[in-house]
Amino acid sequence: MKTTPENVYEDRQLFDRSHVFQDRRHAGKYLAEMIVFYKDSDALVMGIPAGGVPVAARIARGLDLPLDVAVVSKITLPWTTEAGYGAVAFDGTVKLDQELVEEVGLGRHTVEEGIRKTREKVENRNRLFRGDRPMPRLADRTVILVDDGLASGFTMRVAVAALQDAGASEVVVAVPTGPARSVERLADQVDRLYCANIRTGVRFAVAEAYENRYDVPESEVMDILKEFQGE
Repeated sequence: MKTTPENVYEDRQLFDRSHVFQDRRHAGKYLAEMIVFYKDSDALVMGIPAGGVPVAARIARGLDLPLDVAVVSKITLPWTTEAGYGAVAFDGTVKLDQELVEEVGLGRHTVEEGIRKTREKVENRNRLFRGDRPMPRLADRTVILVDDGLASGFTMRVAVAALQDAGASEVVVAVPTGPARSVERLADQVDRLYCANIRTGVRFAVAEAYENRYDVPESEVMDILKEFQGE
């Protein structure tokens, strides 16, 4: 019998199914219905660029909440951009998967260079998406942190830590899909975790939750943010 932590909310009808969402916007609409409790509250929706922002925008629309971004990026292995051994968040928070670093034999220089490049990427994206806008008030506030899915969950955990360090009173994670093992690990670090489509098994790919999933360009993220700022 499958059990989940008490602070994890899922849709049992979607359990272990693939291709359950048409696209990211459909996933965001689905999640908004799951977290309707936060409608018209003081909560802030923050999407992780780039793929998490279209999902977050639909949640913010559905709940009449403001939208912003939480820039965070994984530190990728030198030979592939698909896997990472750590992550850097918008406030400079850096966390390393020390076990993986040792397992693949990364030297200190390689790790330091990876951190430097990733920190530069995060700073550039912050400037691109935020411009002159200051960070919104996070202290004593509920933040709903959104991505288009969990994989290992490491990047999300770094973003959560940065929000907690900024004084958020409640950190809620909302993702369309994720593997059970990552959901369970992340649940210990957040107040609530909404994951509509939890899947089990050895193999997991976020893309398999969607009929249509593409690499979101930075221009699309900027258009979404401008739309909310113009209101």
